[in-house]
Amino acid sequence: MDDQRFLPKHHIRGRGDFQRAYRRRATASDRHLLIFGCENGLPHPRLGLSVSRKLGGAVVRNRWKRLLREAFRLSRRRLPGGVDLVLTPRKGGQPDLAGLIESLPRLAARVASKLERDDQGALLE
Repeated sequence: MDDQRFLPKHHIRGRGDFQRAYRRRATASDRHLLIFGCENGLPHPRLGLSVSRKLGGAVVRNRWKRLLREAFRLSRRRLPGGVDLVLTPRKGGQPDLAGLIESLPRLAARVASKLERDDQGALLE
């Protein structure tokens, strides 16, 4: 049960870490989420949240954040290690935990494969 906790080591907090994920431009999206990713050099994934005011008032934004953290916590074992994931909810979608748990690992795997592909391309050059 301890391995399902959302510890500080699983958080992205620094501005530099967010900027690195945005600059890397490895993205994946669906109707619920847009995910930016970059390598973090750690054995585990980390989560960063970027929830805009365009999504709604504080109650709506906080609900999105709670659900995204919970989806990350519950699906962390199915996420690729060594990546920072910055999650941005899309406007218009209603937060649904089951849908987020389903889409988060799929999108994270897509981001990780883009990162691997980019790294292999850089090695070939």
